[in-house]
Order: sequence, then C-alpha cells, then structure tokens
Amino acid sequence: MSLDAADGTLGARVRVFAEDYGLLVVAGTFFALAAVGVYLFVFGDAALARRLIDDYGIYALFCIFVLEGAMLMYFAPSEALVPFAITALARTDGGYHWPTVALVFVVAVAGATVGQLALFGLARRGGREWLLRKPWFRVDPSSLDRFDRWFDRWGGAAVPVSNALLFTRGMLTVPAGVSGMDPRRFAVLSAVGTFVFEAWLALAAHYAIELGLLTFF
Repeated sequence: MSLDAADGTLGARVRVFAEDYGLLVVAGTFFALAAVGVYLFVFGDAALARRLIDDYGIYALFCIFVLEGAMLMYFAPSEALVPFAITALARTDGGYHWPTVALVFVVAVAGATVGQLALFGLARRGGREWLLRKPWFRVDPSSLDRFDRWFDRWGGAAVPVSNALLFTRGMLTVPAGVSGMDPRRFAVLSAVGTFVFEAWLALAAHYAIELGLLTFF
C-alpha cells in the first residue's frame, strides 16, 4: 500500500470515527465536568464550586443546552437545568437578580435552538435512516414513526408544542428536517417552544422552593 493510500485510509477512518462517536466524546466531556462540580459541592470545597459556577456557569449552560437540543442529554435530567441555573446564578437572599434570570433564559433558548438546528441539519442532509444507524442517536424507529405521523398531521405547528412538553422535546426535529422545512422557520418555532418549556419549569421550581419541597443547595 502506498503512503498516499495509507493516508487516505487513515483519514477515512478518522472521519468515520468523528461522525459516529465525536458527539459522544463531547457529551461525555460535559458529563465529566458536571460530575466534578457535583463532587466539589458534596465532598470538596463548596466555595470553589460556587466560584466556578459564577465564572463559567453561563458558558457551560450554553454548551450543555446545545447538547440537550441535539438530543444528547440522555445521561442527565435536562429538565433541572434552568431551575438549577437560576438558583445558582440569580437567586439572592432578597429574591432574584432579574437581569441574570433573563440571561439564563436567553442562553438556554439559544443553546437548545442551536442544538436542534444541528440535528435538523443532519436529518436534512443525511436522512432518517442515516441517523438511525448512528450510535449517538438514541431514538428508536417506532418512536420516530409516531412523531413522523405527528408532523404529517400537524405540520410546523407541532414543533413548538412538542418542545413545550415533557418527554416530547426535540422529537419533531428529525421529521421537520427530513421534510425539507425552512431552517429559519424551524429555528423560530423551536425557540418559542423551548421558551415556554423552560418558563413553566422555572415557575414550578420557584414555587416548590418557596414551599420547601425542593432544595438545590
């Protein structure tokens, strides 16, 4: 085998690995960082953990929500992200720092929308069956069939509705991408649904904290 052929084979293998496992590596990295943060709170220096959240929390939140939007947050409960972030970054003894609350919402909606657009683009380019063959795509064909029918029946209106509900978030992304839906329209509808979802979760968490039913710290 010539050197050029060997280089070509190696390059092809690298591309295949990146395509199949690159997103898993990224997701695993963020999971490891989250585990370190939890360890610091439980067993280590709480003040250091607080400083890390204060210094990097918004940036980490954006990256994690990109993964959530791309449906790679199967290793952690994404429903807790915004309530936790608001409590960690914006809650004070006197209430809430509202500009920070607004920033958390903007970052969450933007990150999730970017992640969903990435998955939308992959579905648009590679197709349904291509995605189903990828090890990081954890949606089984029967579930995808059900949401294909949702999209066939309701069209674009199903995107924000599904994004606003538990257990269906992001599930219309692939049907929308495969259908050839306009990406800008999808982004707007996705963002609307994500905002509604995060808003009702944040309100529920707020009242649960006020009633003493939920404690993050």
